[in-house]
Amino acid sequence: MPHSNLAIRYNYHLDEIKPNNILTFNQEISFIPDIVKLTLGEPDFNVPEIGKQAAIASIENNDSHYAPGTGSVALRKAIADFLKVRYQLTYSPDQEILVTIGATEAIYASLNALLNPGDKVLIPTPTFPLYETVVRMLGGVPINLDTSSNNFVLSPAMVKAALDEYGPAVKAVILNYPSNPTGVTYSASELQALAEVLAQSKTVVIADEIYSELLYDGQHVSIATYLPEQTLVLNGASKSHAMTGYRIGFIAGPTEIMQKVSLVHNLMITSPSDPAMAAAVPCFGTETGRQASVEMRAAYQIRRDYMVEELTNLGFTVAKPNGAFYIFAQIPRQFGSDDVQFARDLAQEAQVATIPGSFFGPGGEGYLRMSYATSLDDLKTAISRIQNFLN
Repeated sequence: MPHSNLAIRYNYHLDEIKPNNILTFNQEISFIPDIVKLTLGEPDFNVPEIGKQAAIASIENNDSHYAPGTGSVALRKAIADFLKVRYQLTYSPDQEILVTIGATEAIYASLNALLNPGDKVLIPTPTFPLYETVVRMLGGVPINLDTSSNNFVLSPAMVKAALDEYGPAVKAVILNYPSNPTGVTYSASELQALAEVLAQSKTVVIADEIYSELLYDGQHVSIATYLPEQTLVLNGASKSHAMTGYRIGFIAGPTEIMQKVSLVHNLMITSPSDPAMAAAVPCFGTETGRQASVEMRAAYQIRRDYMVEELTNLGFTVAKPNGAFYIFAQIPRQFGSDDVQFARDLAQEAQVATIPGSFFGPGGEGYLRMSYATSLDDLKTAISRIQNFLN
């Protein structure tokens, strides 16, 4: 084939996308022998038996044809039941619930349906880096709001100041809670106060509540309780039921917005996999399935309490997480604030892998994120090695 001198013109927004620091750093230190990895948010539990058996039955019953683009009727009904029973949220399975390929696609489809070039999105940081990446790829403008001085919680004053400054250009705000990377969450009163400010605008809340079932004290409350007409609730089975490989997420929201989100989804994805959706039905739609995440949460809580106590004793300042399975720990002052170098040294010299806090945006500098979605034995080994490293 003759060589062409014509340069291929790509989507120029892709030039703004940087490599995923978390995955890059994880790969960099993975070759270190005998390393204990506290890096990725990958549950170490198996899929609940009730889900596995449902997937097997789906295959054996030749459930192998196109499902509705919005997801199987059975799963959308199960999700509606789950949201009603767990969070007192009422959504129509037919018009207000969409099954996605994990929460990752839910983030992309939601933002794609909302954003025009130049639209601004408020992103409280430190947070999961994918939000900013997708906003940029779609031609939007991320507005990072550093919450580190407010105990990693977005305040109504921060939102009001941003709305006053940017006006109608603010199309959405992304609220991830319990948070990755801090594990911090919002109380009902905090959410209500945020909703009162946002109700004065047309800003849509993209509420990524993927860790909602992993809340240790109290009951998770969705901001959709107070702002239903402006909220898209994102969730899924990956964290609550250790089903990361099944890729089942969902979006719930008001009919008008969901019509646009579903259009984006259908242009990308014909439908999720039949066996994966079948597995998720009893996990969301039965008490046995919902109880499985309760049992996982109890194990995570033991690990959380151990890590918070031990790291505090070692001189780290820890934002005590009330949800998810991450510790966000500030490096002891005598070691400076270069979290990337500290994490690299910790991996190379002590065989403990963590993620630098600065990878999660403004406010994360000088911190490490440690995932405790691993065994208690591994965590004890990690603490022992960290102690030796500090000494």
